[in-house]
Amino acid sequence: MSGDTHALPLRQGTTFSEEAVPEIDPTTTAGLLAERLQAWKHAVVYLEDYVGAVEKVHKAHAKEYEKVLKTISHPLKEGAHFDQGLGGVAGFFENMRVNTQAMVNSNAETEKTLKGSVLPILDRLHREIKAKHKEVTHGVEKGAKEIEKARNNTQKHIELLGQHTAAFESTGGKMTPSDDPYVIQRGVVHRLNKQVVEENNHRNDLINIQDSFKAFEAHVIQVVQQAMDALNQVAGGQAEKTRALYTDMLGAAQRIPGDFEWKGFINREGHRLVDPNDPPRSVDAIVFPNQDHNSTKPLIEGSLERKSRNKLSWGTQSAYYVVTPSKYLHEFKDDDNLRHDPKPELSIYLPDAVIGAPTGEKFHIKGKDKSKSFSSKLAGTSELNFKAHSAAEAQKWFDAIRIAAGATGPAYESQPPSPDASNPGSTSDAGSKVGKIDTAHKDQDVGITGGDTVSSPTAISPTATGQNTLTNAATAEEKKTTVA
Repeated sequence: MSGDTHALPLRQGTTFSEEAVPEIDPTTTAGLLAERLQAWKHAVVYLEDYVGAVEKVHKAHAKEYEKVLKTISHPLKEGAHFDQGLGGVAGFFENMRVNTQAMVNSNAETEKTLKGSVLPILDRLHREIKAKHKEVTHGVEKGAKEIEKARNNTQKHIELLGQHTAAFESTGGKMTPSDDPYVIQRGVVHRLNKQVVEENNHRNDLINIQDSFKAFEAHVIQVVQQAMDALNQVAGGQAEKTRALYTDMLGAAQRIPGDFEWKGFINREGHRLVDPNDPPRSVDAIVFPNQDHNSTKPLIEGSLERKSRNKLSWGTQSAYYVVTPSKYLHEFKDDDNLRHDPKPELSIYLPDAVIGAPTGEKFHIKGKDKSKSFSSKLAGTSELNFKAHSAAEAQKWFDAIRIAAGATGPAYESQPPSPDASNPGSTSDAGSKVGKIDTAHKDQDVGITGGDTVSSPTAISPTATGQNTLTNAATAEEKKTTVA
């Protein structure tokens, strides 16, 4: 030893003084040990509460996972779009249902196992500690009562000895045999011996109890470890199983090839999908009812220049004009039907119009715009001055317009407007201004279509009426030529 000294703790509970009747409570040590057992009992109760709470959690988890399972319990909406075999989305959701049901069962089994296996271990330990506590408190309490009784007897004889020793001086030593201090002193020794025997027996009991505490606490720790091992196997095993189930779901999702569902969809519904090899649709290739009806074929169409009806405007504007079998002269911005809705900018009903004979490449039409546009409401009846690309084109336009209008006599020569000439229905005024009509037809020039003989339909028979009109016009021309 190095000479260092360590102060040992004073164990007042078992170290009695040299006094005959010590003031130390014989239950002090027993009370301390009983309090320690109470602490162990409460520690075990804590564990019981913990395991009980874990059990309730797994019970609740089982119910919650049932709610989770309900979210995917129904078949997939529009499920026909997915392959119903394994390896696809439908198989993946079936895997999720199976694994989620396994989680429900796993939590329910864990709850039952904790309640039937782990909690009983702690409950038995709890009862063992309570029995130990009862053993300590009851055994020590009995010994303490015996000690208290022996101490009281010793204390009485000590007090009796004091009385008689004091009387011995006052009486000069004259006393009865029973009051002899010698006899009383021997009685004190006798009772003191009994007290010491009781105290030593109590001390030995406490020592035995203390010595048993080491083994008992080791037993308590061992049982706690056993309970925690069981908890780990049950709850921890359930957690690992849950992890494995989630891992399996992940694997089911990762095993789906990116194009698996699309290939299956193509195999099932390919006939309803767009074939990329098919050529795109073209308006020119589309056929629809009445597409080639006689009433849809223009008598003549092409670009013309027209002087603006605005008197403040100079020059001419080019536009696209069409004479239809419906006896209208329509003006359009251009001949494009695709970029915008082809609505007429101007529409003249030719039977109600006065047509002027062409002069070179120019000709005139006097009529009312019936296109219902804003400009038609402002202009009313006006004379429209047209200019073709050539005199031949002007003649073709004039012939087509005259046929559409149903005219058979000489054409109107454009003159400055008079009050009566503004009325397109005044045929007497128009007849007074007619002149000779050049009926020589020339070949069609560039920019003009419809120069061939065309028909002007009527409500009864568009084709027959157009042919009759052409025949009548030709007969009239021949008669005029013969007369000339």
